[in-house]
Amino acid sequence: TNNRRGKRELVYEEITPTGKALGFDLQTVSGQIRQSFYGEEVQRIQRGRDEVKVMVRYPEDERRSVENLENVRLRTMNGDEVPLGEVATARPTRGPSSIHRVDRKRAIKISADVDRARANANEIVEKFNNEVLGPLATDFPGVKWDYLGEQKDQKDSISEMGVKFVFALLGIYVLMAIPLKSYVQPLIVMTVIPFGFVGAVAGHIFMGMDLSIMSLCGIIALAGVVVNDSLVLVEYVNRHRAEEHSLVDAVWHAGAARFRPILLTSLTTFAGLMPMLLETDMQARFLIPMAVSLGFGILFATTITLILVPSVYLMLEDVRRLFSKKQQKS
Repeated sequence: TNNRRGKRELVYEEITPTGKALGFDLQTVSGQIRQSFYGEEVQRIQRGRDEVKVMVRYPEDERRSVENLENVRLRTMNGDEVPLGEVATARPTRGPSSIHRVDRKRAIKISADVDRARANANEIVEKFNNEVLGPLATDFPGVKWDYLGEQKDQKDSISEMGVKFVFALLGIYVLMAIPLKSYVQPLIVMTVIPFGFVGAVAGHIFMGMDLSIMSLCGIIALAGVVVNDSLVLVEYVNRHRAEEHSLVDAVWHAGAARFRPILLTSLTTFAGLMPMLLETDMQARFLIPMAVSLGFGILFATTITLILVPSVYLMLEDVRRLFSKKQQKS
């Protein structure tokens, strides 16, 4: 923390009943104490080119130590003098070595390093919010806080990645809609993307790892990879339907014909990522979460693709026929 303790000092924070009866307040007391030790300017004398300030204050031997405060006498409104101890009470403390402000408000910065072998930064932050900052806001309503450093960078990165991921999905949709000449079929292909995310999360659980920024990067990259298998499947169905085959036959033949290429593509991709998954060198460990997201996400999405994409294709065809029948009746 940058809230380091400074020098020892006495804080006068309360006026005694006697002081209040004599008309003293904290501002008057502090002003007279300042005049006694620092001095009060009473005159300026011109001496050649220099201007000399004439200050009135106690002699040097009477303002050397804290004990001299006991002998300070304050002047009342009537001109009488009373000891400082009868007017105000002091509390010994230590002042701050420096005062930091953010947007003109007093600020204290607290930082810490995480022992990654024993704890996770996000879990610590969540526990800190619940057990420390929550009660702090209740006890001191005027206190505000914000996260900087890695936490702020992580929050900004996740927000930026979320926005760009939406544009990436839009780009994937447009790139598939043009060659497929359909607004619906790209959605069929993209239905496998959420299941790739499920596989990525399951892979982290299986490997005993926590999700990180690199894991999210791998998940975003996964969205562009898992659509390849379902795109091949949909394209094969369209080609067979163009040859005047029924939809059920086209889907059946597509699943049988493309099963081996889709499976081999996913397995070879996962095998290519295995060296990174098993890497123990510290320089490569930060890339392992990305490899876990890609590898396990592709495996899980491939299994789902062979079942989900044909099913969704048939379901949408049933919906289209249902709407066609309703339009004919109307």
